[in-house]
Amino acid sequence: MGLFSRDPDSGDDDDAASDGLRFWEERGFVAATIVVGAVLVCLLVWFFARGDSDTPTSQPSQTQPSNVVPTEQPTEEPSVPPATPTEVPTSTGTTRPTTPPPLNSTTGGCRNKTPDMKLPTTAPPAVTWQFEGNILIPLQVAGGPATTAQSGVRSCFAHSPTGAVLATMVLLGQVINPDMTEDVLLARVLPGPGRNRALNEFRHPTTPQAAGQVQFAGFKILAYESNFAIIQIAAQVNNRDYAALPVTMRWNKGDWKADLKEDGTFNGTVAPDVLASLDSYVGFRGA
Repeated sequence: MGLFSRDPDSGDDDDAASDGLRFWEERGFVAATIVVGAVLVCLLVWFFARGDSDTPTSQPSQTQPSNVVPTEQPTEEPSVPPATPTEVPTSTGTTRPTTPPPLNSTTGGCRNKTPDMKLPTTAPPAVTWQFEGNILIPLQVAGGPATTAQSGVRSCFAHSPTGAVLATMVLLGQVINPDMTEDVLLARVLPGPGRNRALNEFRHPTTPQAAGQVQFAGFKILAYESNFAIIQIAAQVNNRDYAALPVTMRWNKGDWKADLKEDGTFNGTVAPDVLASLDSYVGFRGA
């Protein structure tokens, strides 16, 4: 499908990816298809799965909505410096602490009657970053999540571009927590062959669990319509390399939910998008 590709001119990134691949091979990890249930190794193994490939994938060939946001191939070193875990990025690029939103809200998230419908070109403001396992996820009063179930699954995001971004990051952050994976798949993913495959893989894993650290670094809205969005999330792996994953989200029964491919993945079988730069992304991170 090729929803993302790597820069053919970035030789340094090829070397870094090859080093990362050797790192995983030393620990017995297999460069295989990225199945959601194996933690959803979509944020780790997908980064190194084809790190030794010399052939870049093509740009998306599928038909997207007319208001697809154009992007450019990154070329320089990552340009978004990390903030400390106790600070929160704001839309102006500075940092300041914020008050965490309530676990359940009657006015925010999917209950927000007047959400900001502009495509965000800067980091969403007034965001609190909280740890979900080892990864920081963003929480916002206006955009959500506005509901937290007893299982800990967070839902109810604003029906807006910013709400879709927050929904995607929170979904990814929670689904890679093995204590919550099944609950998140059932609550935050659309039913269908993809979800069934992911649930089966989680319950009967055939792919080894990934190890390492992942932190969100930014996002890019590839497409947005009222009931459909493709959000590409950039993440930093092991405090070194950057990569990106596209996630298709659909507005369903009053909330944003992920639409998995039939093989149980977010993005199908593609070569990893090893980023040389975050220049075309909106920098958005908590650490």
